Amino acid sequence: MPHQKKNLPEKKCKRCGLFFTWRKKWEKNWEEVVYCSEKCRRNKMNT
Repeated sequence: MPHQKKNLPEKKCKRCGLFFTWRKKWEKNWEEVVYCSEKCRRNKMNT
């Protein structure tokens, strides 16, 4: 049986505007996550 995604929460990236879904590594600090990737986080001042 293939792995199926459940209804995971989504957020909009503060820098690029793309939607990204919850990941296990963000489990403890999901409320604080505002960027979809390390690249967006590094370039946060370029917008």
